[in-house]
Amino acid sequence: MTGAERREEIIRRIREADQPVPARDLAGLYHVSRQVIVQDIALIRALGYEIISTNRGYLLHMPSEVSRVFKVRHTDEQLEEELCAIVDLGGTVENVMVSHRVYGRLEAELGISSRRKAAEFLEDIRSGKSSPLKNITSGYHYHKVTADSEKTLDLIREDLKKRGFLVETEETA
Repeated sequence: MTGAERREEIIRRIREADQPVPARDLAGLYHVSRQVIVQDIALIRALGYEIISTNRGYLLHMPSEVSRVFKVRHTDEQLEEELCAIVDLGGTVENVMVSHRVYGRLEAELGISSRRKAAEFLEDIRSGKSSPLKNITSGYHYHKVTADSEKTLDLIREDLKKRGFLVETEETA
């Protein structure tokens, strides 16, 4: 078994465990020293896994939310429809991003998780305080959307596609 295969197995074991998994148990299981397991855990963390060390062993923190970035395009008049479609299906519109040819990537936090928050945002836009960021890129923009599951994000994606807002790219196809 290679080190990479062992680390995959460690992730799987910790993910499936009902209680913390001690390093000594992992070391015995894979016939390596406890120090090798400690080094493996460091490498696993470097890959982005949130491994928590306790006095009883290792736990894997599983995020309760998942996220996806959607590339969309619509008119100002369709802004409310877009936001409500996302929040009505259980998503939160975390931000808006544009990729400008001169300025590069521009991003603004939104945190829109309900129709009420969408209405407040839209009121600020309609009052003339500012115009939507999407307007500097001919309507093209991205939203990071969080939800409770991949299934919810799939439903949001399909709804945005059905409404004609989703811009198909390699990432979203």
